[in-house]
Amino acid sequence: MSRLAWAAAQIHGESTARSVRALAAADPTLSSFGHDTWWLIVLKVAFIFVFLLLMTLFSIWAERRIVGRMQQRPGPNRAGPFGLLQPLLDGLKLPLKEDIIPLGVDKILFILAPIISAVPALVSFAIIPFGPEVSIFHHHTPLQLADLPVAVLLVLAMSSMGVYGIVLAGWSSSSPYSLLGALRSSAQVISYEIAMGLSFVAVFLYSGSLSTTAIVSAQAHGGTFHLFGAVGHYPSWFAILLIPSFAIYLVTMIGETNRLPFDLPEGEGEIVGGFHTEYSSMKFALFYLAEYINMTTVAGLAATLFLGGWRAPWPISVWSGANSGWWPMLWFLAKVLILLFGFFWLRGTLPRIRYDQLMALGWKVLIPGSLVWIMMIATIRVWRRQGGSTALYIVGGFVLLLFLGIVWVWETGAERRQAMLAGVPGDEQAAEPDAGLGADQPRQPQGFPVPPLDLPHYHGIGVSVTDHPAAGRTLLDTGTTSNSKEVTGA
Repeated sequence: MSRLAWAAAQIHGESTARSVRALAAADPTLSSFGHDTWWLIVLKVAFIFVFLLLMTLFSIWAERRIVGRMQQRPGPNRAGPFGLLQPLLDGLKLPLKEDIIPLGVDKILFILAPIISAVPALVSFAIIPFGPEVSIFHHHTPLQLADLPVAVLLVLAMSSMGVYGIVLAGWSSSSPYSLLGALRSSAQVISYEIAMGLSFVAVFLYSGSLSTTAIVSAQAHGGTFHLFGAVGHYPSWFAILLIPSFAIYLVTMIGETNRLPFDLPEGEGEIVGGFHTEYSSMKFALFYLAEYINMTTVAGLAATLFLGGWRAPWPISVWSGANSGWWPMLWFLAKVLILLFGFFWLRGTLPRIRYDQLMALGWKVLIPGSLVWIMMIATIRVWRRQGGSTALYIVGGFVLLLFLGIVWVWETGAERRQAMLAGVPGDEQAAEPDAGLGADQPRQPQGFPVPPLDLPHYHGIGVSVTDHPAAGRTLLDTGTTSNSKEVTGA
């Protein structure tokens, strides 16, 4: 009898332990990783690869349909139902095109550059969680390939590596257009990556970790506060709690992926095709693939850091089973698709901005704004931990004074710039560049070095019209026969 009681107790204990493990499995932690078998790791890698390829095909189709709708045209509607097979056929067409390698290029770097751009885009998605722990062929595993104590830094590192592919593509092509596009891209990614990293700091301060699973768990339940005797709850999503960080990230993720209105590295109206001007066939397809995979990656990272990750939004979260099993994959995918729609919407709405405006937005608005916001968040966090000490108020006052000082310096500099552009008397530096223009000619603004748009001969100064004695064609004579230029129709 005692043996039967002992056996029953053992069975009850094992079932209780299994139920406890099943409850704990719904919320993975860092300790949940590193225990998968080899075939499960291969299965996850294959799933991420196929998922990113399918998302690329779907994004191309959705972008063309959405932009077509905005421009009152149907978009792809011939290949398959609703044109769904059009991106697949385009993907099959690209490898069949002629693969041209121009003369004079560095062949090794020319071939490696597309690979260097595409591989980091694929690696970055390894730390994005799709859902909680689930059972796959009787093996409990989190729906995520890997996680690290500094997982978010992996995305920033891979983004930095991806720009090497663009820079090498421009340098190895031996083309001025490609080189200009590569230089633009390197400056743009460096500028916007700094602001992107700063937008993450507030999330790290509130979650207390750089692990993506910990950040998702930190957004599970908002904190409580008391107001006039009533108990309230802070919003759980960091997109609501840290609105400035979320807004800065939304801008920087567009700049990081070189999408409109920030697609200066491949501005076709200025530098033909930018860094991939000389590429064709499969090499061009890899650049194209890297761009759309990066879009999916930054959208997935935004959903993870700011939108609760795979957790269901309210009011779906009221359902007890919304954050268990395979359902969270649906919520995560819905958040990613909404963010991707934002990319397509911007492309159909906004024009490309100038390069000086791009740099000014990154260095003069996003980065200073991020630094001020981080100081405010750090002060608030210390205040909540210390309970409002005297030293805290001193630090808070210093932060406020620093913010006001930055605003004052900014406004003073803006007034000085406006005075220079207006040509205030006595401003010799502003008047010097326009010494060659007439009194009635507009003054050139002094700022980012752009090609001269209003030279004297545009207004006929020093240019006379003569007739060619032989062919009867009109010539512009600047005073010497060697400087004559033929008018070709304009």
